[in-house]
Amino acid sequence: MGLDKLLDEIRQRGESQLAEIAKATAASRTALNEERDRRVAAIGQELQRLADREAERERAQRLAGAKVRARKQVYEAKEQRANAALARSRAELTAFTKGPEYAQVLQRMYAYAVDRLGPKLKIRGRAEDATALKALAGKAFDDEPAPILGGLIAQSPDGARRLNLSFDELLRLNEDKIRQIVDA
Repeated sequence: MGLDKLLDEIRQRGESQLAEIAKATAASRTALNEERDRRVAAIGQELQRLADREAERERAQRLAGAKVRARKQVYEAKEQRANAALARSRAELTAFTKGPEYAQVLQRMYAYAVDRLGPKLKIRGRAEDATALKALAGKAFDDEPAPILGGLIAQSPDGARRLNLSFDELLRLNEDKIRQIVDA
């Protein structure tokens, strides 16, 4: 029986060691599973944070793009209104050149040019205004027609100084003011 007792003791010791190893393995497995779950949760949170950041960046880009498109549309609408106003102004000036007050305007322009550049000057204007300008300027009138809406272009005899009183130039010089008025 001594041998049976020894075998029982060895068997019990083996079983207890086996139980301890099983417990340690289960504890290790539980710890590894918890570590894995913690890492998976951390990776999931990081991915969610990255996805949220990317979605926010995309949303911001879309919003910025929409704002740029809106500004562009507003600018284009203002530009269309300004161009339409300038076209109307050109049409009004063209119509004005056919009226009786236009001859008086040409006289005032000629007087202003004489005042600024002196009595000896060259005058150019539209072909349609040749008769009126010849009557005003006499020999100082240059027969070469200028491609303008109306008004006149005065030049000193030596060509050093020039005074452009054409409607085109006056309109161009006041274009910014017209645009401001239209935009208001």
